[in-house]
Amino acid sequence: MSNTIFITGIGPGDLKYLTPQAFNALNRCDVFVGYKLYLQMIAPLTEGKETFSSGMKQETKRAEEAFRLAESGKSVAVVSSGDAGVYGMASLLWEMKMKNNSPIELEVIPGISSMFAAAALLGAPLGHDFCAVSMSDLLTPWETIEKRALAAAMGDFVTAVYNPVSKDRFWQLMRLKEIFLQHRSPHTPVGIARQVGRPEEETSVTTLEQLDASSIDMLSMVIIGNSQTQLFNGKLITPRGYSNKYGVDKSEIKPGRQIMHRSFHQILDEMGDVSNLSPEHLWVALYCIHTSADFSISSLIDVKPGSVDVLHNKLKSSQSPAIITDSNMGAEGIRKGMIDKLGLTVKCYINHEETLALANEKNITRAQAAVHVAIEEHPDAIFVFGNAPTGLMELIRLSRNGHASPTGVIGVPVGFVNVKESKHMLKYGLPNIPQVIIKGGRGGSNLAATIINAILSWDEAENMNPGEGM
Repeated sequence: MSNTIFITGIGPGDLKYLTPQAFNALNRCDVFVGYKLYLQMIAPLTEGKETFSSGMKQETKRAEEAFRLAESGKSVAVVSSGDAGVYGMASLLWEMKMKNNSPIELEVIPGISSMFAAAALLGAPLGHDFCAVSMSDLLTPWETIEKRALAAAMGDFVTAVYNPVSKDRFWQLMRLKEIFLQHRSPHTPVGIARQVGRPEEETSVTTLEQLDASSIDMLSMVIIGNSQTQLFNGKLITPRGYSNKYGVDKSEIKPGRQIMHRSFHQILDEMGDVSNLSPEHLWVALYCIHTSADFSISSLIDVKPGSVDVLHNKLKSSQSPAIITDSNMGAEGIRKGMIDKLGLTVKCYINHEETLALANEKNITRAQAAVHVAIEEHPDAIFVFGNAPTGLMELIRLSRNGHASPTGVIGVPVGFVNVKESKHMLKYGLPNIPQVIIKGGRGGSNLAATIINAILSWDEAENMNPGEGM
């Protein structure tokens, strides 16, 4: 068709990405207009035909020449890599037609976008809501780009990054990384595809925390996963949710656990930069914030390094220690599903007849007496204190005197009198015992129980899949 411009996406590189529609349109054209590199990609199709090429930043000149050629009665192909409507020539040509009220017919021929070709190489990263943002500030002010990047990060969109780095544009991608780290886990998978569709094609995967602009250039496509994206065998998989909705997992993932899963990801997003927290601290903090809706609790948590891992392995061993709580509420808060699955013993002695008798006989608190009764049966238990500092202090005294050998201690009693002191005593009096403390006067039976639940589900932390036993 003469007097027509076919705005054609040629795909990311190799001719194998050229769609049949694009192939047929290009074969009908008299003249080809495009960036030099793009015309080289389709050289077999331009043989014996008129071409007009120019370099970078000369898009307007190419568009004007395309209209001039079409007005002379020729059928013109204006080629763009990928899809001509995605950061390509389509919008510019339509703008010119609108501005000049040109009679020239425009037909946009879709192509395979570099974003989609890269995604295919990287697995299935675009399985849920996604967006694209270009780091090039030649036509868009950086302030606008940054606002869009922030919206993408806050909205938990999988984000494809075009034009990530160039010789002069070396810092923008790292600024994007900073923005995303404020709203996304540092462990978020990131895929990089370079020279897609060309002989030099290569891919790599990293994390948001490890993303480095020095290994990326203009020929790279960067895809940042969302909070659900997982890394598997070097590929990025962003679930759509089909397996939960229609698959065999539906009966296994209870609604309560699904809600908890979503809550944890929301909490993690709102926590911002957590790179300074150990994985154990972060996992306990997520549980405590989920229980209390109080983000400040994270700064008060003190996990002795290795304690969560050690206690998790002990509780999942064939000779798991008993769990002794200082309140019935604390015992009730530990997930029954996990107790039954692992065959755990969970006891609270606060209302036992022996406890009441001992408390009266020795004129001590019931919490202190309950510790004495407990260690008679379970001297090596994991002791959980969310209520009574006197009970915690008694356990420390008995342990230091050789009458008890606790496997671990959760020291989060709440209140005023002796509360802070009891936690200092635990930290410095039993320094070799696995322990978790909430500093200051904060704590409570609900937090004590949730810390045990965090420890029980420690093997789900890497996949951010809390809630086993709900």
